[in-house]
Amino acid sequence: MRSSRLLVAALFLIIGLLWIGQGSAVIEGSAMSGNPFWEVVGVILVVVGLAIAAREWISRPHAPR
Repeated sequence: MRSSRLLVAALFLIIGLLWIGQGSAVIEGSAMSGNPFWEVVGVILVVVGLAIAAREWISRPHAPR
């Protein structure tokens, strides 16, 4: 289960960064280019992806000392 959540977090981060780039017109060639709506949605995806990854990192089993 852990690896699937980390995969989802990574996908959210990648897609979010792509959408931020398209929304801010850094990446052109799409109907999404230059539309600030996609920049906002991208930021939300990045935040959710980071939250999922952080939760998985915190809840990982710790090695005994």
